[in-house]
Order: sequence, then C-alpha cells, then structure tokens
Amino acid sequence: MAIVFWTLVAGMFVALYIFLTRNFKYWQKRGVPCASGALPGVGHMLSVVCFKISYADRFRQMYKENKNSSMVGFYNFSSPALMVIEPELVKTVLQTNFASFQENAIHIDPDLNPLVANNPFLTTGEKWMSGRKRLTYAFSSMRLKVLLESVKSVCVIFESFVDRKLDKMERAEFELQDLFSRYTAQVVASAGFGVDGHCFDKEESSASFRNIAKKVLEPSTRNAILFTIITLFPGLNRIFRMSFIPKEVDRFFRKLVSDVMQKRRTEDISRNDFLQLMVELERMEGDKFDIGVLASHATSFIIDGYDTSSRALSFIGFQLATHPEVQQKLRKEVVSVLSKYDGVLTYEALKEMTYMDQVINESQRIMPMGEVLFKLCTAKCELKGSDGLVCSVEPGMTIMVPVIALQEDPRYWDKPEIFDPERFSPDRKHNIERFTFLPFGEGPRICVGMRMALLQMKACLAVLLKKYSLELSPRTQIPLKMIPGTFLPTPEGGLWVFIRQL
Repeated sequence: MAIVFWTLVAGMFVALYIFLTRNFKYWQKRGVPCASGALPGVGHMLSVVCFKISYADRFRQMYKENKNSSMVGFYNFSSPALMVIEPELVKTVLQTNFASFQENAIHIDPDLNPLVANNPFLTTGEKWMSGRKRLTYAFSSMRLKVLLESVKSVCVIFESFVDRKLDKMERAEFELQDLFSRYTAQVVASAGFGVDGHCFDKEESSASFRNIAKKVLEPSTRNAILFTIITLFPGLNRIFRMSFIPKEVDRFFRKLVSDVMQKRRTEDISRNDFLQLMVELERMEGDKFDIGVLASHATSFIIDGYDTSSRALSFIGFQLATHPEVQQKLRKEVVSVLSKYDGVLTYEALKEMTYMDQVINESQRIMPMGEVLFKLCTAKCELKGSDGLVCSVEPGMTIMVPVIALQEDPRYWDKPEIFDPERFSPDRKHNIERFTFLPFGEGPRICVGMRMALLQMKACLAVLLKKYSLELSPRTQIPLKMIPGTFLPTPEGGLWVFIRQL
C-alpha cells in the first residue's frame, strides 16, 4: 500500500510539473532566444511576485542579458510573452503596426472599476477614440491657456505654503514627494473640477484631494498586490476581485462630477477647468455626456495628473539639488524669460523655457514614470529583427517594451548614468535615436495628458526656482533604491532637500 501511495504522489508531482512547464519549449521551438531562469508556475516572475525587486529591475536584467538580440522571449507565469529590444521593433509595435498592438495589456474589470474602465489608457475601439477625442479637445493649446489660469492660482498657494514653512528660518527641510503631491492634487482639484482641494491647509483633513488620491495610489501592501495582479497576472483578479478604486473614492468623485455638471449646465459663468470644457463640448455636440463616463475621464486627472506628475517633479527636484550648476542655469532662464513678460507666468513664457524642457526630459530619461510598457497583440503579426530573428506573434500575447532599459543603454546614450540636460539641446537632440526615449509612450496611444502634465510641471518649477534654491539633504539615501511592488518608482526613505529663499 505504501508503495502504491508514494507512486501516486510522485505521479501527481510529475503531472503537476508537466502542466506548469507545458509552454517552456515555446520559444525554443520558434527559434527565438529565451531569458534564463524560468521556474515552473511562475516563469520569470518569482523575484517580482515576492517583492524582492521591482518589475522594472527584473526586465532591466533580462534586457542586459539579451541586449545583442532584437527580441527575447520570457514567461509571464506560464504564458509566453515577448520583449522587443531593437528600437525599430519598438517602432513597429507602438506605431507602424499599431493595428496589431492597439491595446495596452492591462485588464480592468468594468464591474469592479467603472471609474477606471473608461480611462483612454485602458479602453479600446470606439470607446477609446471617443474618450481620447474629449481629452484631446481639453488639452489643445487654446484650452491649455484656459487651464493655466487655474494652475497659476495653485502656484500662488504653493508659494505661500513654502513661505510659511520658511518663516523666520534660513532654510527648511522638505520631502519632495510630499511637497509636490500637495501641488499636483490641488491642480487636479482646481483645473480638473473647479473646487478647492484643501491640500495646503495648515491642518490637512482626510477629505483633501491629496488624501483621497492617496487611497488609490500610495504604496501599500494592498496596492502592491493589486498592481502585481493587474500587470502580470490579470486573470487572477477574477478570483480575488480587488477593485482599483476604493468604493468610497468612487462615490466621492461620482457625486462631485454630478453636482458640478448639474450646476455648470444651467449657469452662465465661464470657469477655467476641465469640467467647464466638457460642458462647452456638450453644447457643441448637442448631447449630454453620461455622468459615469465623464466621472471616469475626470478621474484620469487624478491617476495621470496627480501621482505621475508629482513623482516626476520630485525626481527633477532631486536632480536640481544634486546638480547646482544645472539649477543655476535653469534659474537664470526662468528669471530672464519672466522679465520679458513683466513677471507674469503666461503660456508663451513657459513655451520659451527651452532649457527647462531639457532638464525635464533628462530627468525622465533617467527615471521615467512608465518604466515598461505592456502591449497586447490583437491581430496576428510577424516581427522581424535586423539580426534575422523572426517571430510570428499570436493574438493574446503580451509584448513588453523596456522603456527604462532603452533610456539607459550606452549604445544610444553617451555615459547614460550622468545627468546631462545638454543631450536634449537644439543642436544635439536630433541625434537621439527614435524610440529609445519614451517617457510618455509613442504612436497613437502616446499619453493624451502629456501637454497638461508638462504645463503644470513647468509652472511649478518656474515659481519655485525664481525665488528659492534647493540643496540635497543627507536624509536622502544615495544611491536611490526603489521600493518593489509600487505603481510608480518610489525611492526608499524619500527624496529630502533643504529649500532656501534667495
């Protein structure tokens, strides 16, 4: 009996092993190199799901080990997936053959996450085109000038907040993510919804826009698990049914959008915010927008405009504090340009701050907010690398674009570890190889909120640098180490600086 029992146990283990490794010859059969280190059941993702390293670092390792190939296969748990390494193949996936890769490979259950399900980053087909059209309308040059008025009002509050902290002090210590998240959350409230976000109140309440947004995006065990499931194993959420947006946050924004839109549709007063632009678009199209869909678009301000922009600003501030010569040059440009406009922060003045564009670009090259891109094959397609590798990609396969690895590859960037805004100077930026710099993505699905994000970042930096200097605090842990399992790159210990009034 014992022999029979152990024979059955052994047989079960063998069967389980065969099942878990059933696809592990997939890439070998197709003549495509496969990354090393695949394990039964988890493929190449063990260190990621155990939160030992970030998913960006895992793919960075994979890229470096296979950088002489145009592409490399890997296993996302048991499912075969493909990383495109060659910039020309990145172009094929993101732009040239967009029809075959038009979906982002992140799946959100619309029943669990109705507010996120209509975000243009996640939608497809007609829903994607409709949503993108509305946001493109809101972020055109003419309407960005309107939204800038709300941003400028936040800049005044931001400056007063820093002044209060510096009252009778030579300098004050700030954690940059804490500081800039107040600013971007207030911008979301003002430019997005036309309300006060209460993010700079002396006693910030739990009802402030920043604290509401934290429930969705701040690092936590729950969010780390949810992020891993959504990005790497979306099918698992059919079992766990975890919602991206907590129910109380969902209710808050639905009610806010409903109340504001009801008022705007009847009043004759013009406002400088996103919902006002949606009212204007309703009148142009002669049809009222569904409140649920509109709330979803407005919530895009939170997801795209709050955390992404505040973290990008934090890393820019870190680089400026670390490189005082760059900070001084940028300050000189800010002061010079503003003097031409009588000290007024205008849309035209921000456009003239070209060195600021260079600084922002170089910071995003070193630390992009979207460290990797996941695309989904929707129509059979053949990818051909310059090294002779050919891969027939089937519908349903995930294609990964290693943004951060491309942006630090010495084949495309001279001394990539060095912070050098001159890479993006007018006489050098044309030498940058296409599709090796992708902070906002590329192609038809390039981030629709890019121009709004840059507008609010440039306005904040202009206000900050014209009056204050930044010095790195010893509390910042150098070299930076990112916390695994976070939505966006999050350095351990935070980014601390001293701010001093000039």
